[in-house]
Amino acid sequence: MTQEEELHPDDVQQHLREVQELLARQKVIEGLVHRQDMPRHALVETLVHKQHETALRAKLEELHSADIAYILEALPLEARLYVWDLVKAERDGEILLEVSDAVRESLIETMAPEELKAAAESLDADELADLAPDLPPEVIQDVFQSLDSEGREQLRTAMSYPEDSVGALMDFDMVTVREDVSLEVVLRYLRRFDELPDHTDKLFVVDREDHLKGILTLETLLISDPEREVAEVMRSETVISFTPEDEADDAAQAFERYDLISVPVVDGDKRVIGRLTVADVVDYIREESEAEILNNAGLREEEDIFASVWDSVKNRWAWLAVNLVTAFVASRVIGLFEDSIEKLVALAALMPIVAGIGGNSGNQTTTMIVRAIAMGQVEQSAMQRLLKKELGVALINGVVWGGLLGLLAWWLYGSASLGAVMTGAMTLNLLLAASAGVIVPMLRQRLGADPAIGGSVMITALTDSGGFFIFLGLATLFLL
Repeated sequence: MTQEEELHPDDVQQHLREVQELLARQKVIEGLVHRQDMPRHALVETLVHKQHETALRAKLEELHSADIAYILEALPLEARLYVWDLVKAERDGEILLEVSDAVRESLIETMAPEELKAAAESLDADELADLAPDLPPEVIQDVFQSLDSEGREQLRTAMSYPEDSVGALMDFDMVTVREDVSLEVVLRYLRRFDELPDHTDKLFVVDREDHLKGILTLETLLISDPEREVAEVMRSETVISFTPEDEADDAAQAFERYDLISVPVVDGDKRVIGRLTVADVVDYIREESEAEILNNAGLREEEDIFASVWDSVKNRWAWLAVNLVTAFVASRVIGLFEDSIEKLVALAALMPIVAGIGGNSGNQTTTMIVRAIAMGQVEQSAMQRLLKKELGVALINGVVWGGLLGLLAWWLYGSASLGAVMTGAMTLNLLLAASAGVIVPMLRQRLGADPAIGGSVMITALTDSGGFFIFLGLATLFLL
């Protein structure tokens, strides 16, 4: 199998199926052999086990580390740990970086300190900084002591920045050149490398103190006269660079806006200390997107789908407790109008519609606002303008769709008054949903909290309780 075939994205599901089939076949055949009564039974059983183990090991050896990580995440715990034991030790570090945090924890728990140290030592400083929070302190200390002075400084630097900063994402594997040499010298210098760092589309031009002077793209290097000096062809104007303290979100937006592949990272004195690549940014965006999805659902962290019942309960209980409280409040709102519901049974059938439509509308609004906040498109000063706009949208939707539902209620129950109440309640609840959809995430941002966490949970709670109260209150006032 060629490298291109191994890395084809459509093949990962096929790889997973093949591994699952090998595991299932091994279990069935070894079960049959175990039940057979034959001479030298133990030897035959061992040979059969070794045969299947060899086939599975050979399959794993041809896969990319990212594909193995995907397979491990998709296997139940027992099968996952069995497959993990068959992976070559020198690939442990790469795979641990690729798997999710929850699955990584389950793998690390089974590894001896010596294995963890060997896996960590196979990684670059920036990669080790990503893995370090999940490793035992004594392992990190041993690895730190085994690094040379440059590696120690790089690791210390990478671990000193917050997770959502450029410094936490940057790597130190880059190529720099001087501005006073010819392109021919640069080309000879590059030929000394076995391979260039991943995603190298440009070389960083620096002086003797590593101050950034400009960039030299590989395209310019290849098509220009080799006799010319770097200073003559390099780009020194409008060079995009970041500092380690810059927000990762801002960097991600810059990569998307300017179609960047790699960018130098400089310190306060404009010295090049690292680089940021599109691979780092894509990984960050993916992790942030997954975290936002989980936060909207009220989950505290990424969950291993094959985790123990207790681990899953701990991850989910907090917002379920909030849901319990809000559901109780909604039930008490309904309880206030028991007499009204008893006198007009149609109210019980129609009130879930008002609450449900309000919840959907509110979640649409809050999703849009959270995305705009994440993209840096919304400031706190824009709250009033956004609120006015969303209230206008809610009013139109309320009149149109509320009116349609009002006509439907009139037709079903023969009551024009009930239809009018339905229209009014739908409109008012959509206005409530729009207000909550704007105010809740922006207020959480102002208070320094993640605007995405529990957004849908809170919006649904407000629109449920508010929708019941509005609909049943209007019905009590005008119908009974």
